[in-house]
Amino acid sequence: MNEILAKQLAIDFCTDVNSILSKENVFTEYKQLEGRRIFKEGACYFKAASVNGKIVASGRKDIIQWAREKFKTENGAWFMDMGCLHKVEEGLLRFQCRIGQAHPFYIATEKSDVDTKDYDIKIFIGDELEQFRGDKRFGEAFIFDGLPKDEIGIGAYKDGRLLGMAGATSDSDRMWQIGINVMPEAEGLGIGTMLVAAIKNEILDKNRLPFYGTAMSHIASQRVALGAGFVPAWSELYCEAIER
Repeated sequence: MNEILAKQLAIDFCTDVNSILSKENVFTEYKQLEGRRIFKEGACYFKAASVNGKIVASGRKDIIQWAREKFKTENGAWFMDMGCLHKVEEGLLRFQCRIGQAHPFYIATEKSDVDTKDYDIKIFIGDELEQFRGDKRFGEAFIFDGLPKDEIGIGAYKDGRLLGMAGATSDSDRMWQIGINVMPEAEGLGIGTMLVAAIKNEILDKNRLPFYGTAMSHIASQRVALGAGFVPAWSELYCEAIER
C-alpha cells in the first residue's frame, strides 16, 4: 500500500498507520485531527473506507459502536456492494442519518509522457485562477469555496478557444485532488486524459500525491483516470443528517 496514502487515511480515520496496514477492520470515534483531508467540514456522523481489503470507519460514538457490532467481521472488499450498502443505510436511519456519497478513488505515483502538440497548454497558479471564479463550465475543476484551496489549473486551447480545464485542490498537505471539465464540443478527443496526466505531473513535481475521485457509475471518468496513469486505491462513503 502506498505509504503517503496509509499515513493520510490514518489521520482521516483517527487511527495509526499499523492499523491501516493490518488485516483487521478498524472502527474509531471521530476527532478532527491536524493534517486531515478537508471535505465538507462540520459534524462527522459516520464515514468509512474500503481499502487494503478491509473496512476503516470513523464517526460519532453511538454510530461507530453500532457499526463495529454490525460490520466487525465484514469482508471489506465487498463493503461497497449494494447489499452491504443497504445494511449501512438501514442502520444509519436509526440515527436520523443516511449515506451522502460513495466514491472510488485513484492515486498516481509516476509521471507520464504527455503529448500536447495539438493544443496550447496554459498553467494557472494561485491568483491567476480567479479569472475562472463563477464560470459554471468548470464546476469539477475548481471549488472556489474556501477550503480545500484551489491550487493550480491547466487549460487546453485550440485556435484561441478553451476546450478543457483540469484543476487541483489541496485537500491536505500530502494529497491534492484533481477535477476535470471538457467542453461538450471537445469530448471524445482525449483532452480529459491529457490534462489529468499533465496536472498529475505538476502535483508530483510538488512532492504531493495526486488523487482522483469519481462516481461508481461514471465509466468515462474512470477511463480518464486509468488513461492518465492512475490506479484504483480505495473507496469511501460518508453519511449526512436527514433534514426534518
